[in-house]
Amino acid sequence: MAGPTTRPLNLLPQSALILTGPVDHPDWNYRPLLGRVQRMRFRMILDLLGDTHHRRILEIGYGSGVFLPELARRCDEVHGVDIHPHTDEVTTRLAAYGVRATLARAGAEKLPYDDGYFDCAVAVSTLECVTDIEAASREIRRVLAPGGVLAVVTPGATPLWDLALRVTTRVDASLYGDGRQRLRPALDRHFRPAREIAVPRVGGRALRLYTGLRLEAP
Repeated sequence: MAGPTTRPLNLLPQSALILTGPVDHPDWNYRPLLGRVQRMRFRMILDLLGDTHHRRILEIGYGSGVFLPELARRCDEVHGVDIHPHTDEVTTRLAAYGVRATLARAGAEKLPYDDGYFDCAVAVSTLECVTDIEAASREIRRVLAPGGVLAVVTPGATPLWDLALRVTTRVDASLYGDGRQRLRPALDRHFRPAREIAVPRVGGRALRLYTGLRLEAP
């Protein structure tokens, strides 16, 4: 039987994706090379989550909603936050494909949920773009129940990654500022590290393209 990191991903189809903002590139999910990279990041999240079925999952920075159908398979309720104003349209498009998602317009620094509301949160290449990473880390910790899981995938802060981004997408890595460098220390101050995976798996941090982290709320 196919495991969570080998079976086909259940993604929102290309025809249902909308452009939600200047840093959202929904078409990348279906380009030949970039699509493989996008799916690799999603599979890293699934690897970090394992086979556990959660009560509530929150995706931080859901964008066009492409990953929410897959996350919905893993929980009783799937939720998402993003700063863009297209909440209703994304909700409608997900519903057309049988995905009931509760979405909200909010930044990670101020989440509109009660303390301990979620037992799982995920962020795919999102938190390094947040202006106040420390505040976001505190808020995610607040809305996670004790023992709750945060699964994060973040790009490497290396010249190799910056070059790969510029060559494949024509996007300059300066958009991250120093967020990639500040993210891990902030997360470590608020969560217990449980697991780390790297892509590629060899070569050390100098060649790191992506890091996946499984963290737990104390």
